[in-house]
Amino acid sequence: MSEAASGRAQVTDARRVVVKVGSSSLTTAAGGIDPARMSRLVDVLVATRARGAEVVLVSSGAIAAGLAPLGLRTRPRGLAAQQAAASVGQGLLVHRYTEELARHGVVAGQVLLTVDDVTRRSHYRNAHQTFAKLLELAVLPIVNENDTVATTEIRFGDNDRLAALVAHLVHADLLVLLSDVDGLYDAAPSSPGSRLLTDVASEADLAAVDIGGTGAAGVGTGGMQTKVEAARIATGAGIPVVLTSADRAGEALAGEQVGTLFHATGRRRPTRLLWLAHATEPLGSLVLDAGAVRAVVERRASLLAAGITAVTGSFHAGDPVDVVGPDGVLVGRGLVNFDSDELPGLLGRSSGDLARELGAAYEREVVHRDDLALV
Repeated sequence: MSEAASGRAQVTDARRVVVKVGSSSLTTAAGGIDPARMSRLVDVLVATRARGAEVVLVSSGAIAAGLAPLGLRTRPRGLAAQQAAASVGQGLLVHRYTEELARHGVVAGQVLLTVDDVTRRSHYRNAHQTFAKLLELAVLPIVNENDTVATTEIRFGDNDRLAALVAHLVHADLLVLLSDVDGLYDAAPSSPGSRLLTDVASEADLAAVDIGGTGAAGVGTGGMQTKVEAARIATGAGIPVVLTSADRAGEALAGEQVGTLFHATGRRRPTRLLWLAHATEPLGSLVLDAGAVRAVVERRASLLAAGITAVTGSFHAGDPVDVVGPDGVLVGRGLVNFDSDELPGLLGRSSGDLARELGAAYEREVVHRDDLALV
């Protein structure tokens, strides 16, 4: 059996599947929800559950669904207008899913996530436990970013990346990305001689691919580049990915040779740190001396004030910051335990000295190893 043929067993053997669908696959050209498209998608999801797999749906479309009711002809550029459209459209979107799933006797559950929900330790545990209980109760979770309250600085940015991270959060066996393109081509699909890649086993398979020209985005925000990045996140931690069009979702989830299969390239890693690495934007940076870099990288030690030589940016305790070496090379990203205006007076000093002079609260790590994702 060929690698490609055996690879599709990863699809049919998957017991927990995350499916992501984009706005352009759900809506009409005018921006409203297309009932026929949604009905076909739900039929496929229910059929996947019928073969014994649990399904989590990451669905775009809230902003797009809110355009027509608000009399907007195109997706607004301003964040406030997008959030208003999301506020109107999210309810319409989930209501329609709920009705469609009810035809099959399946209960829908809405899960709206923000970056904080999955990067801060206590919030992450709550999100994980919520998904676990929904799946235990045979609910089909419908996930979206909480566009109504997300800010420009603190957001996932696109639902392809969100879907890859949700796949880790729920310990999925497979991620399926549905788009308006039937797979990854080595050039724009309309270009003469362009070729569909049926399998991507490593970065080498992407070397000759013009990712910037292989997809299109209508009312959505993601193009082919975001889908490939999502595939990298998922496959790098052990989750295979199928990329195809929404029209071929049934064939893809049945294990047929459609679309592009990205084979897993790595092993599963602590999930929350993947969110920290891929779903946050740093608000500053901590510069380490060479000894601290060795301690953090080789011994997986927490970062202490004694090993920090400089601080940049403005941030508060709990915010994400980059950790860099003395040469400026990125070491990792972590959640800092001090405000930026507190740190300059602590740099280069031992935890014992700080505790004696300032109190026990200053003996804590600047970044705990459990909150540090190394690159």
